[in-house]
Amino acid sequence: MSKREGSKYKINRRLGVNLWGRSKSPINKREYGPGQHGQRRKKPSDFGTQLMAKQKLKGYYGNIGERQFRRLYEEAMRRRGDNDENLVELLERRLETVIYRLKFAPTPFAARQIVNHGHVRVNGKRINIGSYQLKDGDQIELKDKAKQMALVLEATKSGERDVPDYLQVDHDAMKGQFVRAPKLADVPYPVKMEPKLVIEFYSR
Repeated sequence: MSKREGSKYKINRRLGVNLWGRSKSPINKREYGPGQHGQRRKKPSDFGTQLMAKQKLKGYYGNIGERQFRRLYEEAMRRRGDNDENLVELLERRLETVIYRLKFAPTPFAARQIVNHGHVRVNGKRINIGSYQLKDGDQIELKDKAKQMALVLEATKSGERDVPDYLQVDHDAMKGQFVRAPKLADVPYPVKMEPKLVIEFYSR
């Protein structure tokens, strides 16, 4: 299991949002944060607002480590075009993100586990690095053992979310394709994400 699998929903309470739009999130019952001071509310500063935007985006993608997230920001800044759109594209090209988007896993944490355990092939080659950046047209397939996993079968049948149109999937064969890079407006976030504020946070 991911080291955060057992406590991942604490992120929801801390941020005050149902980050993955799941019915089992505790935020549906308790909208205040965890701990004895969780019910206190105060207006955040500009820095606090930017920090919250960063924590939401990091948390949504399986609580990516700070060093890795900052590298994504730096790569987004190096590329041409809108920096916030570049950041979202880099996050959506990650293999573990695509496994989640294809509904081969119920959560980003489970998707990371599936990749790390070597259950995924990209263009016929075994890849076990969750941060692996997919290219347009790349073919993704689960290995035979993973195709029979209860976790995977339940995820593919879940009605909680749909596969976005920048991906193609065949759930019978457990295969998918990364068709194209999405824009921010294409990404089916259950909550409002503000990557522009994340860029501002790191640009301070």
